Amino acid sequence: MNGYGNRLASRVRTLYVALGVTLALGGCVRGGSRDLKSDASSSRTLADAPSPFYNARMHTTEYAGPGREVPPPDDLEEVKIGWFGPKDDGDEGTGMMWQAATMAVEEANQAGGFQGLPFRLVPGWSVNPWGTGIRDVTRLVYEERVWALVGAPDGPSAHLAAQVVAKARLVFISPVSTDKTTNLANVPWIFSCAPGDHLQAATLADSILAQSEGCGVAVVSATDHDSRLFTTELLSALNKREVFPALHLRFRAGCTDFAGQLADLADGEVKAIALIAGADDSARFLTTLRRDDPEVAVIGGTAMGRADFLEAAGSAADGVTFPLLWHQAAAGERSSTFFQHFHDRFGVKPDYTAAHTYDAVNLLTAAVKKAGLNRVRIRDAVRELSPFSGVTGVITWDPTGSNLRPVQLGTIHNGRRRPAGEP
Repeated sequence: MNGYGNRLASRVRTLYVALGVTLALGGCVRGGSRDLKSDASSSRTLADAPSPFYNARMHTTEYAGPGREVPPPDDLEEVKIGWFGPKDDGDEGTGMMWQAATMAVEEANQAGGFQGLPFRLVPGWSVNPWGTGIRDVTRLVYEERVWALVGAPDGPSAHLAAQVVAKARLVFISPVSTDKTTNLANVPWIFSCAPGDHLQAATLADSILAQSEGCGVAVVSATDHDSRLFTTELLSALNKREVFPALHLRFRAGCTDFAGQLADLADGEVKAIALIAGADDSARFLTTLRRDDPEVAVIGGTAMGRADFLEAAGSAADGVTFPLLWHQAAAGERSSTFFQHFHDRFGVKPDYTAAHTYDAVNLLTAAVKKAGLNRVRIRDAVRELSPFSGVTGVITWDPTGSNLRPVQLGTIHNGRRRPAGEP
């Protein structure tokens, strides 16, 4: 076999080893029946993996094409910003995002708008984003001629928007999607305000290690897109810390019967459970789990910081640990002011989805004021405004347009979110 053949065979062997480790972690390996930490293939995979040919996080992709020379139109009566998301105040999952976006636009207009022109949110959404939703995004971009796009309540909808703005050369800011693959597409028009899954998973893995002492760990995850991606990041972070879950149990999003998963957990002598699912799914599983085992440590995903999780889980949420993407008292006076104004206006306490949306819209209006009415220059301004001080803290873009802000852990005590470790 020649040199090329040897290299190819080596890469194939490495790939099979990596797949073996992934399958072992992904299956329901009961009660630590297999000591994954002592498996030599794990260390070989980490040591022998080739260096990436191109690391997107080390290179900033800029837009070098035309468009900056285009003059602004002279017949406008308003400045349109596209909103990709539901506009229903009462929607449990996204209502706060729409409320925060409208609040930010109203405040920008009270401050004079853009050279006397008012900003206006133009919504577009569908219950089936990948079906008729793509038509709505296209309408916003090409018919409404919005100057920027903001929104997308989850990873899949952020991917959909990214496909359109990449072709239309329009800046898009996602307030809450933590799916890092949207930014890793190397499209210079896409920015994400919430710290990505990779940053959250690293912090969460440290907590799991501390609470489980490295053994008796189970991962329970839903099968929806965002939960699957976050679980992949978490398993990788645990692997780097030589923590190998004895159990990885899955359930379908929307599931209400967890008898099989609870039986497996009872057999496994688990000390800590990492629960990665959406807000409603996390609440349902947690309340069911607490009836059987009120003492086991539960470390959750980002969704546990949402208001709808807190409401649905009730007292079962007390004591959980999760990535706290926003806490008004910890983020400073401006953050506390936003919290109070939002509560006074809408009668509910905002969560991180509202705060990040408020920052995203404020960042866009600031970019328009800095750049003027030119799509390319608005994109440039969004990049140049980093670091941007918002109510969630400082937003600092990495080369891919993802927020670099460190992630702190939170917990719930007596029905209230607070930083972990706070008395």
